[in-house]
Amino acid sequence: MNKNITLTFLIALALPAFLRAQIDRIEPPHWWAGMNSPSLQLLVQGDGIGQAQPAVSHPGITIERVNQAHSPNYLFIDLRIAPTARAGTFDITFKKEGAAVATASYELKARERSGESFIGFSSKDVIQLITPDRFANGDPSNDSVAGLAEQGTDRNAPFARHGGDIQGIINSLDYLQEMGYTAIWPSPLLENDMPRWSYHGYAITDYYKVDPRFGTMQDYRRLADEARSRGIKIIFDGVVNHCGSGHWWMEDLPFDDWLNFQGSEEAVVTNHRRTVNQDPYAAAADRAVMTGGWFVPTMPDLNQRNPFLATYLIQNSIWWVETLGLGGIRQDTYPYPDKDFLTDWTCSIMQEYPNFNIVGEEWTTNPLLVAYWQEGKENPDGYASCLPSTMDFPMQEKLASALTGDDAQWEQGLMQLYTGLANDFVYANPHNLLIFGDNHDMDRLATQLKGDPQLVKMALAWLLTTRGIPQIYYGTEALLNNDGFPGDHGVIRADLPGGWEGDEVSVLSGKGLSKDQQEVQAFLRKLLNWRKGASAIHHGKTLHFAPVDGIYTYFRYDGSQTVMTVINKQPSPAVLGLSRFQEILPGRAQARDVITGEAVLLEGELQLPARSVLVLELD
Repeated sequence: MNKNITLTFLIALALPAFLRAQIDRIEPPHWWAGMNSPSLQLLVQGDGIGQAQPAVSHPGITIERVNQAHSPNYLFIDLRIAPTARAGTFDITFKKEGAAVATASYELKARERSGESFIGFSSKDVIQLITPDRFANGDPSNDSVAGLAEQGTDRNAPFARHGGDIQGIINSLDYLQEMGYTAIWPSPLLENDMPRWSYHGYAITDYYKVDPRFGTMQDYRRLADEARSRGIKIIFDGVVNHCGSGHWWMEDLPFDDWLNFQGSEEAVVTNHRRTVNQDPYAAAADRAVMTGGWFVPTMPDLNQRNPFLATYLIQNSIWWVETLGLGGIRQDTYPYPDKDFLTDWTCSIMQEYPNFNIVGEEWTTNPLLVAYWQEGKENPDGYASCLPSTMDFPMQEKLASALTGDDAQWEQGLMQLYTGLANDFVYANPHNLLIFGDNHDMDRLATQLKGDPQLVKMALAWLLTTRGIPQIYYGTEALLNNDGFPGDHGVIRADLPGGWEGDEVSVLSGKGLSKDQQEVQAFLRKLLNWRKGASAIHHGKTLHFAPVDGIYTYFRYDGSQTVMTVINKQPSPAVLGLSRFQEILPGRAQARDVITGEAVLLEGELQLPARSVLVLELD
């Protein structure tokens, strides 16, 4: 509680009980002058504040409407901020029956940059996905914070907190830059004050507070600034579908419909039938449980059809973009909220930041369902979105099956990649799909590929040379796996070796890595850094040839560069005749091997090592 609020509250104690009011919080906690939208809605929360009448006196700022909630302890104030309004601090005075009962100072900050200057992640980037609690512990002093429901750390317990934090990520930025990453996506760093399993970050209990076990707001800002100085964007992991059951508002919800199935004796859990969003035959009952059902009993489902909650969530996302200078948002469980709200949410952000990017998680292997959500898709039901990017789960599944499948079987093996890419016609913009081999919710890539480092190299080469925006999960370069623990999230999100003082093996320094780990790490580093300047990979066209005898060849090309990738799964060396590729090869006498740097002659045939991948930059 700030000084002005405290002073006014002490004065108000002398008032009759029915006139008293206090302010515990105002959200957003501040805003900015010069935003594209002139509208701002303040959530004011405090004992008895709902009956007060607010007033402001600041040039360019007017109160358009005052909205009471069902709870007497909330007030929603609609402000209009004119383009002429200047940055500065002003008072909001709250009165009851003409008597001042509370005063709060509110700050309108000057913007550090224009909305157009926020450049989102794109197919030029490669993203490192990080589970912060398991990545690196840079500040052991915050491992346990007094007053929070879950205390202490235990690195031997898969679902306990292990101590990774923002400082650990900051300390690792040099490594990430040297590897060649241009963006990092940490899973949520906001407060998760839950009694157990709070490490993952998806049960948010305060949308404007950094979890103190990860660090402070200042630490988060410093991470964003130091990453940006290295050419690395920060992608914010957003959660608008649900919150944690320990959220501060759960003791006194603003409205009777703030949550879906609010007031039910037992949590109604979602049926996960995401096809109801597209299905012309879906029953209303199934739609209601899908959209309104709680993700799990400890994650209350937010009702975005409540206009005040919808505005709260939209403003919160914009607040974090502006506060951190973000390079993107990844939105969790994208098909679960109200889909009309999703249009309002994405469009509001993209109107404020027209060069930004947002990727939505639609975990399905059906490309028709994934394509539905992307901006520019013409849908039969007329649904339109401003979502630029979606996660390409269909190709993730095909990548694993392609590299482990039997190429002798019809439509199996590498043919999975070939036919998977053939589905790109359903997407409005396949170049803006997020492609990946694994993430924090599925078996590690090395586990999917049976621990075979050669197959891991093939997967990485494909991810870094095909269309789309690659995302690599932390530790993939060290062949981290969850062998023996299929689907176990606690093991999938294992600690990064070297992220804790005293670790005998370190991915960050290379200490103690096996020969296979060193080779995969070096292979990935080489490709990542080469890819930064590969224009054909960033935005070029694709030409691929159907796999034959376990060999898949494809090209990426633009007006200045042509890249040829050959995946050979055969267990013995093979010879690849080049006559089949003459529609793109004429006039090209040689190429450069991206990994070795050696010259390769293009004279009739290529010699392919057994179980290998070849990436050639053609002259």
